[in-house]
Amino acid sequence: MAAGAFADGVFDATLGYFKIWSMYLGLRLGLYEVLREGELDADAVAERAGIDPRYAREWLEQQATIGVLEADVSREPPTFRLPEDAAESLLDPDSLSYLGATIRQLASLRALIDPVVDAFRTGEGVDPERFGTESSDGQGGSNRPVYLTTLPNEWLPHIEPFHAKLGSGPARVIDIGCGHGWSSIALAKAYPEAAVDGFDPDEHSIAEARIHAQEAGVDDRVRFHAVDAATIEATADLAMAFECVHDMPNPVQVLGAARQALSDDGAMLVVDERVRERFDGTPDQLDSYFYGWSIFDCLPVGRSATPSAATGTVMRPDTLRGYAREAGFTRFEILPIEHDAFRLYLLRP
Repeated sequence: MAAGAFADGVFDATLGYFKIWSMYLGLRLGLYEVLREGELDADAVAERAGIDPRYAREWLEQQATIGVLEADVSREPPTFRLPEDAAESLLDPDSLSYLGATIRQLASLRALIDPVVDAFRTGEGVDPERFGTESSDGQGGSNRPVYLTTLPNEWLPHIEPFHAKLGSGPARVIDIGCGHGWSSIALAKAYPEAAVDGFDPDEHSIAEARIHAQEAGVDDRVRFHAVDAATIEATADLAMAFECVHDMPNPVQVLGAARQALSDDGAMLVVDERVRERFDGTPDQLDSYFYGWSIFDCLPVGRSATPSAATGTVMRPDTLRGYAREAGFTRFEILPIEHDAFRLYLLRP
């Protein structure tokens, strides 16, 4: 790669950096919510959002230059509008295009730079509590539309052991690493005879999950527990773990607890990142994205306990296969279900 091309790439990344932070600013200050009401000039945005007019003008003009807002400069003063596609991605938590929560989660990394630097030097991890509630809220919000829409409509109907069991009568399900509870809630809404127990060590996430279950009207069948799933002693027909195995210091112990909970004809669904099957040293946008999260979040969290598997976000299929085998599962299948970001695995005793 020529030096000029590399410099151009860094410049493009700089533009992206400012874009993320300026969008975060707009979300934090409620500026997009104000603009969703209609086309406004800077003074009107400032008045409705309760911010300073000069700062409002600078932000609005910057948002137009990066293509988030549309500006009408034929008017004096200029007016600005939020296009529908941008409004959906930034503000609609149920849209599969929703990115507002991801932007907030990215911004939560600002407090982690020094702890991550120390972790790199010492080989230790970073306590998950250091990430704060904005990180867990961002994670929960990012996954919400996929779990509420894609999981019940496109995934579960095509996973025969799950669909058959859930559709034939009462079924007991454990949801490991349930976070804000959207996967548990989605399953319970899709299958009215299912009872779900969700487990996650993060107390804030569990408190939010309980609220979400109550609001969804499934709290009579969905219960959440703030405990490490490695310690559970339960019985279940089915188990699932969504985008969490790679974060665990002890994935074999957690999968082993799930295996012990299942009957011999049970099954476990694991959903994790769709990374390439092996590292080959060539550029890849999706792996690059996941490595970014791994460096600043998932690997430091995974090393917060000792001993640690130190998996990281980029968990190759063979890595999970090894964990599953060690945990007592004898059948491991990569499901033929396509998704841009996730790969689905079926584990059976």
